[in-house]
Amino acid sequence: MSDIDAGIASLGDLGGKRVLVRSDLNVPLDGAGTAEVRITDDGRIRASVPTIRQLSDAGARVVVTAHLGRPDGKPDPAYSLKPVADRLSELLGRPVAFAADTVGASATETVAALGDGDVAVLENVRFNAGETSKDEAVRGAFADELAALADAFVSDGFGVVHRKQASVYDVALRLPSAMGGLVAAEVDVLRRLTEHPDRPYVVVLGGSKVSDKLGVIDNLIDKADRLLIGGGMVFTFLKAQGHEVGRSLLEDDQLDTCRRYLTEAADRGVEIVLPTDVVVDTEFPSGERDPQPRVVPASEIPADALGLDIGPESAAAFAAALADARTVFWNGPMGVFEVDAFADGTRAVAQALTEVDGLSVVGGGDSAAAVRQLGFDEAAFGHISTGGGASLEFLEGKELPGIAVLEKD
Repeated sequence: MSDIDAGIASLGDLGGKRVLVRSDLNVPLDGAGTAEVRITDDGRIRASVPTIRQLSDAGARVVVTAHLGRPDGKPDPAYSLKPVADRLSELLGRPVAFAADTVGASATETVAALGDGDVAVLENVRFNAGETSKDEAVRGAFADELAALADAFVSDGFGVVHRKQASVYDVALRLPSAMGGLVAAEVDVLRRLTEHPDRPYVVVLGGSKVSDKLGVIDNLIDKADRLLIGGGMVFTFLKAQGHEVGRSLLEDDQLDTCRRYLTEAADRGVEIVLPTDVVVDTEFPSGERDPQPRVVPASEIPADALGLDIGPESAAAFAAALADARTVFWNGPMGVFEVDAFADGTRAVAQALTEVDGLSVVGGGDSAAAVRQLGFDEAAFGHISTGGGASLEFLEGKELPGIAVLEKD
């Protein structure tokens, strides 16, 4: 029996038992709330399938709870999980019942009607204010209602385990609980990134803001051998080096922090690799005009331009810096990858990760979306995380409530 199976096996024989599964089904939709709604990236749904199938095959009556978007504690048709339940049914190859509420009459009737091996999805858990309430009594009362629908709980939504929410944390206090396969795999991989990683260990960080990655840099600057910095956050580093960055994204309040990182890295013998060229335009891509990209030295960004990708010279340098890596963690695109004219840097990093002779981890969020949008085979990467925020907080060294509650004595 694998480690992934072992967590669920600790719950004993689940045949005929109602098992509440907290999955992460928070997928992007096009046309939300309309008859033409379309899921634009079903990666998280596909990632949830193995645990749900394992429970169903074991004869459990599987009750899936999840959130979609931020509906502010009340029902909103734009955030209904019905399209997600339909897609889950397609992926499982079997019917999936759908409850029109989370803990009300529809949920009660839907769960009561399940037979052994059947699967149901409850409506968006965040349609209920108790899910995210900061008041433990309010959150606990809602968790009581969720727990009443089940005999056991399996936590399989890694993208939410950093949240102390009713369906993530409080339910686990009320029912026999275990990690699902997805969460177990995520935790195993992330521990490999923080505890004795194979070297060279390269961390690639991108995305919009330095401030979003402060904790990760603080915690990994003495663990990694190299830090490659791209995306919008790089312009604060370039400014900290004394370069002008035109109209590029800039966090003035983080300039001293970036200077400190550059100094600390040098003192510790950690190599920080910044772009030497960038792709710029005079406007952010909006669809109202064709992009007009041009490549300029990173030290000579025109005053009227903004950087939207790392340049070809930098893309090659980043790939070279990854070539001998044995462990890689990547979080954040190198540019505005959604637009072809500014996707080459992200594509180059993704390609380099597929060639890593060791563990390559794509840290969820936009990086995972980029991998799929740019047409890469997900199997070419060691691991693609389903939880960007949770991955970052783990790598920052923070305790994740949804994991801690499962590992309690």
